[in-house]
This record gives sequence, structure tokens and C-alpha cells, in this order.
Amino acid sequence: MGWRPLLHAPSHCRPLLSIRRTMQSSILTGQATAARSADEARRQREFRRLLEMCGLACGIGVLGALAAFALQAAIVLATNVFFRGRWSFEPICQADHHLGLLVVFIPPLGGLIVGVLARYGSPSIRGHGIPETMETILVSRSRIAPRLAVLKPLATAISIGSGGPFGAEGPIIQTGGALGSLLGQTNQTTAAERKVLVAAGAAAGMAATFNAPVAAVFLAVELLLFELRVRSLLPVALASAVAAGLRWLVQGTAPLYPVAAEHVLSGWQLPLCALLGVCAGLLAVGLSRSIYLIEDLFERLPVHWMWWPVLGGAVVGLVGLVFPQALGVGAEHVRAMAASQATFGFLLAMLLCKTVAWTVSLGSGTSGGVLGPLLLIGGALGGTLAGLANGVAAGTAEPGLWSVLCMAAVFAGATRAPLTSIVFAMELTHDAGIFLPLLVACAVSDLVSVGMLRHSIMTEKIARRGVSIGHEYELDALALFTVSQVMTTEVETVPMSLPLRRFLDRVYVQQTRAKHQGYPVVDETGRLVSMVTRSDLPEYAWREDLGWLVVADIMSTRPVIVAWPDEPLRLAAEHMLQAGVGRLPVVLPDQPERVVGILTRGDVLKALAQRAEDENKRERLIRGTAPKAA
Repeated sequence: MGWRPLLHAPSHCRPLLSIRRTMQSSILTGQATAARSADEARRQREFRRLLEMCGLACGIGVLGALAAFALQAAIVLATNVFFRGRWSFEPICQADHHLGLLVVFIPPLGGLIVGVLARYGSPSIRGHGIPETMETILVSRSRIAPRLAVLKPLATAISIGSGGPFGAEGPIIQTGGALGSLLGQTNQTTAAERKVLVAAGAAAGMAATFNAPVAAVFLAVELLLFELRVRSLLPVALASAVAAGLRWLVQGTAPLYPVAAEHVLSGWQLPLCALLGVCAGLLAVGLSRSIYLIEDLFERLPVHWMWWPVLGGAVVGLVGLVFPQALGVGAEHVRAMAASQATFGFLLAMLLCKTVAWTVSLGSGTSGGVLGPLLLIGGALGGTLAGLANGVAAGTAEPGLWSVLCMAAVFAGATRAPLTSIVFAMELTHDAGIFLPLLVACAVSDLVSVGMLRHSIMTEKIARRGVSIGHEYELDALALFTVSQVMTTEVETVPMSLPLRRFLDRVYVQQTRAKHQGYPVVDETGRLVSMVTRSDLPEYAWREDLGWLVVADIMSTRPVIVAWPDEPLRLAAEHMLQAGVGRLPVVLPDQPERVVGILTRGDVLKALAQRAEDENKRERLIRGTAPKAA
């Protein structure tokens, strides 16, 4: 506030205290009356908005499913073009090609096309899609360029169709997220709502690709939403369900990787599951480190990054010449592993060759997913370990079961998404009998990964760009407290009739009182009428010139924003932020003019301090006592 010294103010210019007191009292009474219905009105608004978001999510579910179907068809078309030289949508296996030595040149050609698309279209199409989607949510407020919804699936179809050892799920997750973001940008939405729509599109794409709607929801929660709230869970769940329903209509309800028969295990086999979890965790750590090591090596090359996919494709071509089954998605090979139909030699060759082709190609920056390769490599690991175990003691292991367990465990260790991994494996196989073994294997694998890696395969890339993200999901500390639990009960109030000269002395001179940035202003009966802060005060040098003024002349004329004792602390903190104030007087709902406390920023931090103490302070609450001697 700008101040001017009023040297000769007449005495009859005193403020009309009674009028102002009446006005402030009426405002507070009106606030109390409105507060009784404000919570219900807010809930109704939030519910209506939730319905609108659910409607948008259902539309995204349809778009995500259509995008997944289109990408699958595009991959089949690209495979026919590259390996058969024909324009056809008939599914073929890349391992059955008749190109001979020419197969070495097919993946580099696809890599060249992807590199050109990335350089002159959008660099965001490089990589496997999920880290880029996470970065968009965290950094760009869920705003994804519309062209990405076209370029990403196009680049992925070319990459996989030319023999790239990838899956389509990562790119379709990014494509579905782009569609969700586009729909959010064409409607009036907040950044939080756009994040939900991005996650809904990603879940829809995954549900339609794998027929795993529940796992898609868990993936969205663990990797994209970073929260578990009704406002986000329901839209994502509906989008996933709609997409899966469309898949049922188009492709049927059969599991993607059926098993020969449901497995029945005994408790004695659980330690073996834990051992598989250790092996899977070590493999997941090795895969993650290898990918980013190779990426660092490519960074050192004296050529533009547009050419890196060509070099990565050359390695894939050489591997495909030796072991053609390592080319492409390889879903039929995963299906054979789950059904115990793969031989030991095939499994070992797949484990080695797929790992080399995938890590080098993905490290080169081409476009392709990680979920499919992780399942394939994990399945090969499990089948290989089963073969070794049966070689030592016949009948010890069932290859199909061990393959499924290691699929999920490698996925859990690499992505740090154990819940998604468990549900994912069950939905892929429809085998409910492996729930407990999956829980053991995935938990142990995740434990190994957490102990050996700072970041997962999903977060390492964005962490290198300076975007930090954790994997902890915990209760909001502010939501656990009410205002009454942290507020200051000893409130220093200021009478509205207090001469300004004395108030300035209290604020600037007297040392006996605690220094505050703001004070509640009360009338002669102790009723709250306003607030006065240091920003309302003139400079102390004008103390004598403004001696005829009282606090009522300088106190805020805005309606007082108050908090209630039983109000959630988070809600009160949001009110402070929205109003741009550092403190709120606390009053009783039925007596809105009676101040019972004050809530400051420091009080809000008490909740966080309590949370930190609960996390770090160790104490023994029950102590043993030695028996007394007789």
C-alpha cells in the first residue's frame, strides 16, 4: 500500500468503526452460512466433472483400441513389404523368410527410414515410448504434439516390420497417450485432467493390444499417474474396459499366451520361485544397464543420431542371419514357451540372441517397445533354467510355469511395477493358480532391482535429462491431519480501535512479543472482523504523522478467509495458496466470529515434520525387564 503523511487530519475524520464492524460481522456470518453447504456443493461439482471425465475416457478407449488395431495391421503390412515384397495384411513369421544373406540389409533399411522420420518429423518418436510419455506428464503438463499420434505408430510399424526385435505395446501406449492428450487439449481441461486422459489413452492401447485391461490400469497407476485417486482411477479403468471390450468383439476373449493346463503348486516350491525371482532380477538389472551403456556408446560416435538406427539395424540383421527367430515381436515364441513346447536349445539361443539384438537396437534410438521383448527374454530365461534343473533332477521344474514366472519377474525387475507384472501374467495366461508364485518371484525380482539400480529401465532416460521421479506411493501427509491438530491456539489478536502508533511500536519496537507477519483484528467484544499484515503497515518513520489513525483504518477490506478446526489440512493449505496469504484465522463453524486459533505456513509444515519423524525416528516402545531375584 502506498502511504502519504496526513499532517492535518481533522478529528471528525475518524473512521466509522461501528459501520465497518457491522459489515465485517455480516460477512463472517454469511461465510459461516455458506460454509455449511459449500462442501456439498463442491462434492457435486467434482462428481459432475468426474462424469464428464469418464465420458471422455470412454471415447479415448474407443480411439485407443482403434489405434492398437491399426498399429497391429500396419506391422503386418510392413512385414509383408520388407520380407515378401508384397502389399498384404496376411500375418507371416519373419523367421520363415527366404531372403538368405539379403536379410542382413532389411533391418538397417528400416532403421534408416525411422532415423529420417525422427530427424525431420519428431525426435520424440525415438525410444520405446513410455519414458517419453512420463516426461510429457511431468514436464510438459501432459501436452503431446498431435503429429506424434501419427509418426510414432508409423515409425514403430516400419521398425518392427523390418525385423526390429521389439513389441508394439510401448509405442501404442505413447500413441494412446497422445490421443488422450489431444482430446484434452481440444477441451477445457486442467493439467491434472489431461494427465488422466493421457493415462486413459495409454491404458486403452495396452488393454487392446494384450487383452489385459486390469494390468493396463495398474500400469497407468504405477508408471504414469503417480497417484491412486478416484478422480483418476475410474476414467482410466473405463477407458481400459472399453478398449478390451472392443478387442473381445474383434479378436475374441482367448488369452494371448494360453497354458497347457492350470498349474497347481505346493508350498515347498515357493523357495524355487524366490530363486527364480533372484535370477530374473539380475537379468533385469543387466538388461537395463546394457541398454544405457550401449546408448552411451552411440553418443560417442562421430555421426548424427539419425544414422544410429542404421548401425543398430545392422547388428539385428547379423543376429537374424544366425538365428532368424530373434527378428520381430516373437509373440508366437512366447506362446510356445508358456505351453511348454520350446526346446532347451531354442530357449538358450533365444535368450542370447534376442538380448543382443534388442539391447543394441533399442540403444541406437530406434522406435520400439520393451514389454514384449522383456516377456520373451524372461520366458527364455525361465525355460532355460527349467531345462538345467531337470537335467540335474528330472521332473523338478515345469518349463511352461517357469517361463511364465520369469516373464513376469523380469518385467517387474526392469520396470519396478510388480503389481502390474503379477496381474499382467495372470491375464495373459488366464492361470489363476500361479498367483502366489508370481507374488514371490516378482517381489524378489523387484527387491534385487531396487538394491542394484537407482532407476528403472523406464525412468533412467528421463532421470538423465534432469527429471527426477520416485517409485514411492504414500499417503498425503497433509490429508492425514485436520487444522485443529496443527494450528496455533495462542492467538495474538489486535483490537480494531488500537491506535496505529501503538501497533507500530508493537510490531517494530517491542521485543517482548513474538514477531508475526499478520494478526487477526477483533472488535471490543472479541469478535473477528478482519486481518492486518505487515504489508498493510506504513513505514515506522511516519509514526508521528499518522498518529490519529487506528488499526481499523489500515486493516484489510477484503472478506476474511477462515479455516475450521475439523477442516482437512490439505484443503486449508489450498485455500491459503489460492488466496495468496500466509495465515488463516481458525473459527468455529457455529460461531464464525470467535477466533480459536491461527493456521500459518509453519503450522502446515508441522504435518510434514511429523511425517519425517515417523519415517526416521526409531524407538523401542516395549522394553523387557529382567526377573527379580528371589
